[in-house]
Amino acid sequence: MLSHALERGVLVITVHDDPGIVGRATLAVEISNLVDAHKPLPVVIVLDEPATGGAAVSAVLRAHRMCSSHGVRMSVATGSAPARRLLETNADTSGPRLVIHARTDTAIAAAFTAAV
Repeated sequence: MLSHALERGVLVITVHDDPGIVGRATLAVEISNLVDAHKPLPVVIVLDEPATGGAAVSAVLRAHRMCSSHGVRMSVATGSAPARRLLETNADTSGPRLVIHARTDTAIAAAFTAAV
């Protein structure tokens, strides 16, 4: 369902498939565990095209709330304009803003620059 790597001091988590409603909580926990293991590194979550459904977006929004509460910078990259709009519309605005990019390389570069 997901993979991760460290690139330029940024934790990059790639979600490959939408988990559906049943797998949404599991995906959110897996993302949270990776963030906890690598904090305080900034995080970029990449949503591959098959992972742009509502359940994956919901899990990412949960992860953003968790990252905000731990002081970890998080951004999202997806080529899907509908998923970007859904993320923007539903992002938590009480903490650090969720930064959303259309390209993964741009998201990683921005996260690296912000962390330096």
